[in-house]
Amino acid sequence: MEDMTAVQTEGEATPTPIRNGSSRLDETDHDLVAALQIAPRVPANTLGEILGVPTSTVTRRLKRLQDERLLKVVGRFAWPLILSGNPQQLWIHCHPGQTFRVAEQLKAFPEIQYIMVTSGSSDIYADLFPLIGSDLDELIGHRIPSLEGIAAVETRLVLDSRRVGVSWRLQRLSPEQKDALSAHVVPVNQPGLRSTRDLSDVEFRTMCELGRNARASAAEIARTLNVGNSTAYRAIQMLLTSGAVSPRVEVEPGAVGFPLAAVVSLQLKPKHIETVLETLGEHPSARMVSMVTGKAPIVFHGVFRGPQEFSQFLMKDVGALPGIQSMDTCVGLSILRRYWMDRDGLRIGDQVEGLLRR
Repeated sequence: MEDMTAVQTEGEATPTPIRNGSSRLDETDHDLVAALQIAPRVPANTLGEILGVPTSTVTRRLKRLQDERLLKVVGRFAWPLILSGNPQQLWIHCHPGQTFRVAEQLKAFPEIQYIMVTSGSSDIYADLFPLIGSDLDELIGHRIPSLEGIAAVETRLVLDSRRVGVSWRLQRLSPEQKDALSAHVVPVNQPGLRSTRDLSDVEFRTMCELGRNARASAAEIARTLNVGNSTAYRAIQMLLTSGAVSPRVEVEPGAVGFPLAAVVSLQLKPKHIETVLETLGEHPSARMVSMVTGKAPIVFHGVFRGPQEFSQFLMKDVGALPGIQSMDTCVGLSILRRYWMDRDGLRIGDQVEGLLRR
């Protein structure tokens, strides 16, 4: 049976099917997502003014999207505060019929940030982030390769992350709307923190709260932590202006019209690596662009409306890049985890516990 979510307009509610591959959220829903990608903490009344939508509609739509687990606004923690080293990309080959069993076992590791079952040369692609206190050598040398059902694991160290998922945008708002939203983004203009040990107890607990809900107000955090509003406000501002927490919108691309996730690995001449990284990093489909170890030094993650758009990207955009010698492509069959949150089709689960450590 199809899972039905009501898309509401003023005075009516129309059921909308939510499937693993696509959903028919309406134009207002898409505008809200696009706006929050730019300014995740913008107040609902300001959001309504910029989009030309009543505040009541904005509030109702956001509540529905969050209640239906189609959208979350979480806090992205600065990597130096949670990691002991650079991320690793895992390309996993499984014994026949064991792929989804292996993928489920990977969920037990809090260090695994992303899991995708693929139709390419590997059965599973996963991102491993060495959290502070984790034994990376034990993880990649023993614990993960010894999981039942795994035939082989290829590990690639990420050397340079030119683009990350938080940078992906729905391209649907006017320049004027984007400028108005950008005015509500807290600038990162203070020195970055080197360790969570530099935080006071209130600041650390505030960081945990923003990680779960980056739209939380000072008043909400003050009530949760049993501190004064001004204390909570100062903690929030410090965390945002230092870049310790970066608010980000979590929504499955398939929910907003981009159901095809693809990974492209490129072999190329070393002198062209910088140019190709920059060019791919600016492509609107890009969610992650990295330089990694191994035979293919550039790995591109992108989302597309369908196979035709992906094929055009490969022929025209990748085909025009300098120095390309070969490429390997894979397409996602199922996304089981993204940014430490398990996925059920388009539904977003809770974030893995224990990311932030002291």
